[in-house]
Amino acid sequence: METKLARIAEIARLKPEERFTSLYHLLNEEMLVLCHDELDGNKATGIDHVTKREYEENLEVNIRNLVSRLKTRSYRPQPVRRTYIPKGDGTDVRPLGIPAYEDKIVQLGVTKILQSIYESDFLDFSYGFRPRRSCHMALRSISQVIEKGSICYVVDADIRGFFNNMGHEWLMKFVDLRLGDPNMQKLIRRFLRAGVIEEGIWEPTYVGAPQGAVLSPLLANVYLHYALDLWFEKVVKKKCDGQAEMVRYADDFVCCFETKHDAERFYAALLLRLEKFGLDIAENKSKILMFGRFAEATMQRLGQGKPDTFDFLGFTHYCGKSRYGYFRVKRKTSRKKFNAKVKAFGQWIRQNRHEDTDQIMKTVAQKLTGHYRYYGVTDNSPSLDAFRYQVTKLMYKWLNRRSQRKSFTYKQFNAFLAKHPLPSPKIYVNIYG
Repeated sequence: METKLARIAEIARLKPEERFTSLYHLLNEEMLVLCHDELDGNKATGIDHVTKREYEENLEVNIRNLVSRLKTRSYRPQPVRRTYIPKGDGTDVRPLGIPAYEDKIVQLGVTKILQSIYESDFLDFSYGFRPRRSCHMALRSISQVIEKGSICYVVDADIRGFFNNMGHEWLMKFVDLRLGDPNMQKLIRRFLRAGVIEEGIWEPTYVGAPQGAVLSPLLANVYLHYALDLWFEKVVKKKCDGQAEMVRYADDFVCCFETKHDAERFYAALLLRLEKFGLDIAENKSKILMFGRFAEATMQRLGQGKPDTFDFLGFTHYCGKSRYGYFRVKRKTSRKKFNAKVKAFGQWIRQNRHEDTDQIMKTVAQKLTGHYRYYGVTDNSPSLDAFRYQVTKLMYKWLNRRSQRKSFTYKQFNAFLAKHPLPSPKIYVNIYG
């Protein structure tokens, strides 16, 4: 199977105009068993409440039955189960769609096939949900673009509810440019229109793709590749008087320009471009700001104080200098993300303070390490220290409320931490490495 996908990828790379008309047969037993093996068994279940462990108890029969339904075109995706997760600073929530387990298997198979086609099409400045690419690579790219280029202005734009507003007809038109297999197209349409179930009530889906579904990130990349990336690369950059660059991670993107005129023209054109494809900008979260190696001097000359900052991928980016006095793009954990993480930890420790102490400390260590691995980037040590401090405060507060008597004094709590040490903050990602 991997050989077949590699062959498709090679054809897609060598023939950018090629339409693939026969791919549906690749959703066979070999492919679907491979997808089953790759799926995480600890993820939340859909409306079928079937877990990976339960499904694999009779795996051979289940997969054979699934392939039979795919071949006879009788397979119908089940509606996704809608739930909500905290968004931003934790005061708002975003909808999350969780497919049934069998649908996850098929979606992963479709994702593998489409990925082998589109990976060679996607542009270099796109980093989200792609093999061998990550958030940290996107952060490195921003640093290189601004520090080594002639960038003076940044357009910080936020697409409002992107996953909820992708137009199905536009998406299928984009898919049709490379995928000519009618059976695959029909299967993708069925996933898009399977609907959602919330509190036992089914709702149809005429637009959007469920955020949380296996296939949705790839479809989002396809949508934005044609609606945004190619337009920026083929049209916007050619009409700019100075340098223009973009870095995109899924629906989050930052555009950098050498001149203010180019930045303003792009922002005005962006509103019309996104409107054409059923999208719009959250204007309260979008702005044009002076940013770059000349920004600080220019703003001081104009008496406007320090350059403004922008948020991207959970980090606040600001103008700084290296130890040798050279301009540097620096970053710290954004206030919204920091507050949301502290709030989430507070809720967790409050709900789990009755658990065994060793298990609590083990989980706290895992949570801290996970936080450090993402936010532990160059220049962000103070934010890591602050997060560990807040975690320690919350532990002292809630571990002291496991009974009507206090469990610790400050001295006893410090002795407890000496016996159960928390991981120290660590920089895991060198932006300049």
